[in-house]
Amino acid sequence: MIEVLPRNIMRFITLVIFQVFILNNIQFLGYINPYIYVLFILLLPFETPKWFLLVAAFTLGIAIDLFSHTPGLHSSATVFMAFLRPFVLSHFAPRDGYEPGTFPRIHYYGFSWFFKYASILIVSHHLILFFMEVFHFHNPFFTLWRALLSSGFSILLVVLSQYFIYRR
Repeated sequence: MIEVLPRNIMRFITLVIFQVFILNNIQFLGYINPYIYVLFILLLPFETPKWFLLVAAFTLGIAIDLFSHTPGLHSSATVFMAFLRPFVLSHFAPRDGYEPGTFPRIHYYGFSWFFKYASILIVSHHLILFFMEVFHFHNPFFTLWRALLSSGFSILLVVLSQYFIYRR
């Protein structure tokens, strides 16, 4: 865990800066808001303790909240995603478990595994985020539509990042 700490600190800073200064300024057709900062939680090592996962998720979410002027929205959705992560990982675990020294990436476990893993966590994050943002169920299909479109775009960006940024 200690040997990957500097890499994860740099990933944290890079993703927050990229999200805040570039992606927060992108909104397609009033529906799609890409959120790639969740990649930080997705790519943490398998051995990450649950308490650290939740603290890291809260720190990531509150950093996005501070820059986005959305007190608590991103932090609560990101903590929820981090809470679900161990359950999702255990559900998709290979029969012999995860290989030591590997990470949750396309390179190690393939496209299908990573796509299912990332999709479940990203969709759950986005559903919590968008429904908390509107904080009512007046027009739930509009909110659901926004969450699913944004999830799809975020999943696309996360998968593409696996091929172009995190190749090995």
